[in-house]
Amino acid sequence: MRATSRARATAPTTAALRLTLPLLLLAGLAGCGLGDDGGDDGTVTLDYLSLAWQAESVDANKALVDQWNEANPDVQVRYVQGSWDNVHDQLLTSFMGGEAPDIIHNDASDLTDFANGGYLADLSDLLPDDLRADIPEQAWETTTYEGGVYGVPFLQEPRVLVANTELIEESGVRVPTTEDPWTWEEFEEVTRELTRDTDGDGETDTYGVAWSMSEPVSQSVNLSVSTGGQLFYREDGENVIRYGEAESAVAELIHRQVNEDGTAPRSSLGMSGSDTLPGFFDGRYAMLPLNFSFRQQVSQQAPDDFGWSVLPLPSGGGEHGLTQGTAPQTLSVAEDSDHQQAAADFIAFLTRPDHSVELARGDWMLPTSRTALTDPALTTDELGWNTGVELARHLRPSPVLGVRGYPEWKDKIATPAFQEYYNGAVDLEDLREELTEDGNRILDRYQR
Repeated sequence: MRATSRARATAPTTAALRLTLPLLLLAGLAGCGLGDDGGDDGTVTLDYLSLAWQAESVDANKALVDQWNEANPDVQVRYVQGSWDNVHDQLLTSFMGGEAPDIIHNDASDLTDFANGGYLADLSDLLPDDLRADIPEQAWETTTYEGGVYGVPFLQEPRVLVANTELIEESGVRVPTTEDPWTWEEFEEVTRELTRDTDGDGETDTYGVAWSMSEPVSQSVNLSVSTGGQLFYREDGENVIRYGEAESAVAELIHRQVNEDGTAPRSSLGMSGSDTLPGFFDGRYAMLPLNFSFRQQVSQQAPDDFGWSVLPLPSGGGEHGLTQGTAPQTLSVAEDSDHQQAAADFIAFLTRPDHSVELARGDWMLPTSRTALTDPALTTDELGWNTGVELARHLRPSPVLGVRGYPEWKDKIATPAFQEYYNGAVDLEDLREELTEDGNRILDRYQR
């Protein structure tokens, strides 16, 4: 699955499902027509490709489709169930074959190539003013390329610390809040306090933190925003990669925790977030840095007597503070759709504040809508919702957005380079050289 703001690692990942879902989606897309005109009565039928997969989210989406269809007999929406698995390649196939759905659920990191390829409609003049005004400009920046708006950013999530409440309280460390968070330096010291050899056998029984780094790039890049990292810079009208101190500060801390301090286990580096949960429940790890939506898995899988809490990730201090990069989930319209305005109207309906709350709760994420973020259903302390809401204002566009060639750089260069660095196989200078020299050659090829 593509690395985005969504905690996709929570999706089913059995071998059978990995093989079956992409085939189902491809078959579904192949059958999608672009805004057909229905029967003799002139009814317009729009295909809506939804990548919702959790039962609550699927139910919420289908219920809203039913509401729309009941209220709009002349413009009917057909729900098409998709999968996050390999969706980029499947959409590309459908675009090239002229069979793309009218309304497309995706994420901001996947829009760049489609927008540049002319496959997505510019929504600038198709969306109502109240929708444009209700979503912050920094969220719109995630879907805006060269003056065009190619998606409505509607769901987002920060990365947070999910903590074992008992271990935190027993340690006596200060509990951070969004108003008074830990600094990264304080966090490093806290993980030392939480790391324990409880039976005195010389082996660590509890680690202060477990970093799940099976997909290390997005979190390494997005967390560096808190220390002023940007990674992708514009020089003479082109993108270039620079990996300086601001970009590497958090990565260096993680490297120290694993290879010097012994406060984070090397074994977790190859894990997904889901893989770390059994050890977390067993007291092996005191804290887990996870996407906000992982709270669903924690709440469903934790033993009945297990206490857990949601804490903000550390602050980089100064003007950057709690800032994180993010790539929200999006809703777009196919350029080839014969009914772009009708498709945009459905998106506006789907992202109304009250509907955004329903979709956000179904996905355990946060809406981008300012109005929706004030809803009492989200501003509760229960299950850490309010911590996420307070962090939402610190979210900024991920540095990777809008960079052509990023997927190739991530897969071929950055993923293995970060994995080797975190494991201690290469040093910082080696990491910097691989990310920049090899990476810039890839970017140059896309900018010729």
